[in-house]
Amino acid sequence: VVKIKKTLSMRRCVQTFVLCSFPGARQKSSVQYISRPDLPKLAYRRIKGKSPGVVFLPGYGSNMSGQKAEALQDFCKSLGHSYLRFDYTGHGASEGVFSEGTIGTWKKDVLFMLDEVAEGPQILVGSGMGGWLMLLAAIARPEKTKALVGISTAADHFVTAFKSLPLEARKEFEDKGAWTIPTKSNEEGVYSVSMDFLKEAENHCILQSPIPITCPVRLIHGLKDEDVPWHISMQVAERVLSADVDVILRRHGQHRMADKDDIKLMVYTIDDLIDKLTTMV
Repeated sequence: VVKIKKTLSMRRCVQTFVLCSFPGARQKSSVQYISRPDLPKLAYRRIKGKSPGVVFLPGYGSNMSGQKAEALQDFCKSLGHSYLRFDYTGHGASEGVFSEGTIGTWKKDVLFMLDEVAEGPQILVGSGMGGWLMLLAAIARPEKTKALVGISTAADHFVTAFKSLPLEARKEFEDKGAWTIPTKSNEEGVYSVSMDFLKEAENHCILQSPIPITCPVRLIHGLKDEDVPWHISMQVAERVLSADVDVILRRHGQHRMADKDDIKLMVYTIDDLIDKLTTMV
């Protein structure tokens, strides 16, 4: 475990504490929609500002209005850096049917937003499945990706978790056509993942070989994450080619990593990367 260097200025430190502690004072950006030929419209919120910008990628079944996404907007706005968050196809305010989405579908969403909406170099911040998409986007758009921050990164998770089930259980789910996964991350208490989804997801697995990413990478994970094992972040750290990789394990951290101290750590981490990237210019 490598600890983050404490390089924040006093001004930034105070701003971060205030912004994370008083969410009621936030001013939301307005929701916008972008059309794509023959594809569902995507909903997004954006503030313009300095480079590098920050792009937030939410998790599976989540959306751009969560606590982490809101806190990042406050932080970026306070420092004058650009910030983009959006809902994948079938998520939140975007068009599309959630159950018809795939890892490939949502990867295309991310690349489209990077190409058409995000301006200049970006720090990608991915939560859960968003961490997997963050890595896929960094491989596909290295020129736009200046740093990565993964939170409870779920790279390959659906595929590897299913394959780790006993053969009898896998056969039962295959016969049903869907895998039902208990979770504390939604109101229903379960995720239902189709076999077609899992088969398509195999095309995007990245942990079986070196990951061609050379920018700075920060991976934050809770040791009490019951949805995505923390060792996945360790596997990502071992496989990325970057020489600048830190893993930060939160002893009491859970999957959402949405406690006040978790959010502060995320903001500190991004601030540290902004300092590093702007100093290098």
